[in-house]
Amino acid sequence: MKIILFLAILGLCLIGFNWLMGYRKNHITIDLDERYVDFKEYVEAIQSELIKQGREVSYMGNRKFIIDGQTYIFIERNVSMGGVPLQRTILKPEK
Repeated sequence: MKIILFLAILGLCLIGFNWLMGYRKNHITIDLDERYVDFKEYVEAIQSELIKQGREVSYMGNRKFIIDGQTYIFIERNVSMGGVPLQRTILKPEK
């Protein structure tokens, strides 16, 4: 019984972590090599990374991008991975 409860809790933690980190259908996740404090530089880095991936991208302002004709909302997550802070960019499709 304890093993089943442990496995259920472990599974829920894994699902929750993946949800938090942006691993969902139609979401675009980007991990950049540098950390950006200046928002304008951060947006430019996102645009250049998406262009490198072969996508058509433009920034509309107010954390909204148009990528390949669809509107996405920009979400930033800062997570400690192995003691090193990771700045993850999640682009969520706007409904």
